[in-house]
Amino acid sequence: MKHLAALNKYFIQNKWRLILGLLFTAISIVFSVFQPIMVRQIFDLLSHNLDEYRLLENTPLSGIFKGSFSQILAFYGVSILIFALLSGFFLFLQRQTLIVMSRHIEYGLKNEIYQHYQRLDLNFFKMHRTGDLMSRITEDVSRVRMYVGPAIMYASRTLFLIVIIIYLMIDVNPLLTLYTLSPLPFLAITIYYVNRIIHKKSERIQAQLSGITSIAQESYSGIRVIKSYVQEEASTKHFEEASEAYKQSSISLAKTDALFQPAMALMIGLSVILTIFIGGLQVIAGNITVGNLAEFVIYVNMLMFPFFSIGMVASMIQRAAASQQRINEFLQIKPDITDTAGAKPVAINGEVRLDAVTFTYPHTGITAIKDFNLHIKPGEKIAVIGRTGSGKSTLAQLLIRMYDPQQGKILMGGADIRQIPLENLRSQISYVPQDVFLFSDTVANNIRFGDPVADLAKVQQAARQASVEKDILGFNEGFETAIGERGVTLSGGQKQRISIARALIKNPQLLIFDDCLSAVDARTEKEIIGNLYAYLKDKTAIIITHRIFALFEFDKIIVMDEGRIAEAGTHEELLSLNGYYAELYARQQSGDEEPLTE
Repeated sequence: MKHLAALNKYFIQNKWRLILGLLFTAISIVFSVFQPIMVRQIFDLLSHNLDEYRLLENTPLSGIFKGSFSQILAFYGVSILIFALLSGFFLFLQRQTLIVMSRHIEYGLKNEIYQHYQRLDLNFFKMHRTGDLMSRITEDVSRVRMYVGPAIMYASRTLFLIVIIIYLMIDVNPLLTLYTLSPLPFLAITIYYVNRIIHKKSERIQAQLSGITSIAQESYSGIRVIKSYVQEEASTKHFEEASEAYKQSSISLAKTDALFQPAMALMIGLSVILTIFIGGLQVIAGNITVGNLAEFVIYVNMLMFPFFSIGMVASMIQRAAASQQRINEFLQIKPDITDTAGAKPVAINGEVRLDAVTFTYPHTGITAIKDFNLHIKPGEKIAVIGRTGSGKSTLAQLLIRMYDPQQGKILMGGADIRQIPLENLRSQISYVPQDVFLFSDTVANNIRFGDPVADLAKVQQAARQASVEKDILGFNEGFETAIGERGVTLSGGQKQRISIARALIKNPQLLIFDDCLSAVDARTEKEIIGNLYAYLKDKTAIIITHRIFALFEFDKIIVMDEGRIAEAGTHEELLSLNGYYAELYARQQSGDEEPLTE
């Protein structure tokens, strides 16, 4: 239960539902155990009055006796019905409180996991597959809900019922109770060993389910690649193999679960036989009445469901424990990028300084930035150029603090960005990533993602500045056109320009463009550059690119190589150096441009 202890905070939050649910359970059981007591009284009444009725059978008093006796039986019958209805009513209230509680806990747990995912840094998402993340927030949470709802409900009912019935049985005849319950120790041993097996198999099944989800997610996302390489059959075979392993494990678990019911049925059957045999001897000996024996048989049958539910509850708890253990593994991961103690909001004026910055990716050990120094004044326009793997995109990631450098520091507005709250820092920077991501929503809402409260006029203005308004107006529903998952219905250039519009609508003081014009043609690129030049007049901009924008007057151009600045200066200064930049410019002018995207 140590893994499930993480759920105790949710039980505390829903304590009144839990308390009321347990109270309703106890009341329902109290009304249900009145029924065998009344059956005992009826049997004893019949037994005691049968002889008297035979004596009066042929006398005038027989009719009166029979009528009176019928009224008593009717009273008991109505009482049993009323108690059954009351028991059912409180059983309904029990489900309404405990099952509703489980849904509230499920809601809270899913939100906790999702919010934790949002706080984790990029390194976490590079180390874990999307399918595994999805499995933990769906399948694992669903299994945990079975513990906080049905398992708690059945367990509490089982506990109350067993305690009350055993107390009543002992009160009638301790010896008969001992014989009746003698099979239970064997049942406990069976449950103990089978539970251990279920726990191990549940862990393996959940891991396999995560693998299946990951395979499916990757296949759906990369369906165009699969089709273009004619790998549908191979992809299907890979999925079938994973599904087959999951199926075999699930069947194995089902076979183990199947041990419970025969074991329970055997123990209950033995209890019934012992009750009738030993109870019959006790009746003959005069130690108990026939009513007591009937009462015992009903009690044993009432214990049938609790004993059966022991196995079911144990299985639910074991599966929930395995799932909660997987959830706890993620919830216990602490993000490396967090707000430091004493962090204070800072107004970013566009000034950026990197002092002796060195960064190594923790998951690969590759040093992407080495002893990097750069000073960008407010309002400057900086171009960053370099070969693949030179560290251009890493530089952008460091500036928005997706990672922290191992050495050196990065300052904005004179403050170390580690001393600026993350929300405050990122809210003042617009970043257009190299790998454009659009949500499965309308065009307007994708642009409005940069400013959720922006009106349509502002959205249209941002689209116009990004040179994508004409394309959008050509869609059937204009700005209200749904673009599909990851913008699958758009061209690469349209996706890039919508992503640029999203950055522009934010209207920040610092903008970072990471090779965001690679998919547009030269004419559109020229139009975008013209619009950007006017928009960025008083703003600081860092443009990472594999092309040289001769029409864009940069204050400084940086050429990166192996995480360091190899060349730096204006366009004319770099051409005069006759180095890598001059070579790239010559290639671009001749139409033989080397692809340098990162």
